[in-house]
Amino acid sequence: MFLFPLCQNFDMYFYRRNLPHLQGDFKPHLITFVTKFRWVLPEWARDIVLLSCCHDHRRQYELYVAVVMPDHVHLILTPLIDERRSQVFSLIEIMRGIKGASGREINRRVGRHGAVWQEESFDHVLRCSEGLDAKVEYVLQNPVRKGLVDDW
Repeated sequence: MFLFPLCQNFDMYFYRRNLPHLQGDFKPHLITFVTKFRWVLPEWARDIVLLSCCHDHRRQYELYVAVVMPDHVHLILTPLIDERRSQVFSLIEIMRGIKGASGREINRRVGRHGAVWQEESFDHVLRCSEGLDAKVEYVLQNPVRKGLVDDW
């Protein structure tokens, strides 16, 4: 993985694994991550995932919304500044924390080892013109559109 500053003021970073990624400092990001082989998580496992998503709220990121679906998760968050290192927390370390903690706990409970999540996540920097409220509403309506609930 390589981090390349895209701007003179170092507030936007590009990195590539299999998918291209762009992190905008001080900007909200829509992130989606999926279970390995589209494994459907039991209800109790979804609770673990939601707790993992909320764990570092206001420590590493400002979390606007988190929705845990049967086989994937949608988040909208803004990475915060790591005061110790004087830099913004990277999406890589944020996602490693969320996916790692939830995966370890789920595996512990089912007595198995191995990946719970696909290695990469889809992320998208939200631009001002997209409207944070509209994207939050879109994420909240995901379980409604899938027929899992009547109202978020």
